[in-house]
Amino acid sequence: MSAAETQNWFGHDVAPGESLSTELVVSESYSSRNVSIPVNIRRGLQPGPTVFVTAALHGDELNGTGAIRTMLSDKEWSLQSGTVLMIPVLNMLGFERHSRYLPDRRDLNRCFPGSASGSMASRLAKVIFESLIARCDFGIDLHTAAVRRTNFPNVRADLSHPDCRRMAEAFGSGIILHTKGPKGSLRREATRAGCPTIIVEGGEVWKVESSVVECMTRGIFNVLMELKMMSGEPDIPDTQATIRETKWIRAERGGFLAMHVSPGDSIVKGQAIATNSNLLAEDQNRLEAPFSGIIIGMTTLPAVQPGEPVVHIGRLSNPKSVRRHEKQVAGDEIQRTAHEHLATNIQVVEATVEEPRENAD
Repeated sequence: MSAAETQNWFGHDVAPGESLSTELVVSESYSSRNVSIPVNIRRGLQPGPTVFVTAALHGDELNGTGAIRTMLSDKEWSLQSGTVLMIPVLNMLGFERHSRYLPDRRDLNRCFPGSASGSMASRLAKVIFESLIARCDFGIDLHTAAVRRTNFPNVRADLSHPDCRRMAEAFGSGIILHTKGPKGSLRREATRAGCPTIIVEGGEVWKVESSVVECMTRGIFNVLMELKMMSGEPDIPDTQATIRETKWIRAERGGFLAMHVSPGDSIVKGQAIATNSNLLAEDQNRLEAPFSGIIIGMTTLPAVQPGEPVVHIGRLSNPKSVRRHEKQVAGDEIQRTAHEHLATNIQVVEATVEEPRENAD
């Protein structure tokens, strides 16, 4: 889409160099009143691509909302070319209920591209897809971990798609996961429709965490610089870990967890991850890393039952890769700050050395 001429967004003309805050009507409430989502349209003076940046597609995931609000209140940056759409809350019905889901209990991020004659969620998805996504050339969708979990900031993208890979690497999170995304998810369907889209995961629900917001805002500006929509060069770590395989390590027994790792930690195969015991700290059971990798995400709830997820590990090829990632995080102030900040939300204790049992007489 050219940015050299006046564009019409939701009934408003936006000329090159202008910025407009408006709303898009997406549905109706039980009282028959309109349900709208806020949108800021910012345009450069020169022609260029149109990029959407969305948050709170799951209504309780607010770190992305904080990141977009930070960008909206920051007067120091300007757009040279193209158009940026910033939507701080995409799932308004979920947001107002502090819920991941819509009132009909459906996950909006499994309903794209939507249907005009389907469920409420499907109809809502269709309006969003046709009014916003279909008019864009690239997309960035901001998320957090699900409830009772936290994620170290990471980018997820279909790396087989050249433009998705380009954006993922330019974002500069330090960790890139190769996934196409679930069927019906915004980023998967947007990419299929010709709008290459990446998602960013970081932090917890119901919070705006400063270190995660900083990772997200830097990454968004990096992508805009990569697309030549802003002046400057992207601030990207010297190396980034590309993850093609992940695994959730689950509790073997019920009990209370003593964690030995925190989000973003590098680990080696066989390393102690958590010790599970009863409330009197007896009858211990230890979970160990099945391979070398990175702690992408983990539970924030110390009490578990058998089968519940404890840590999400991204596989690295070998211990050398583990050391390289440790060095990369230590050398990048934003990642280092996020690592230190997220670790304070979890009590991490040193794993005790198990003493060998003596044979009974």
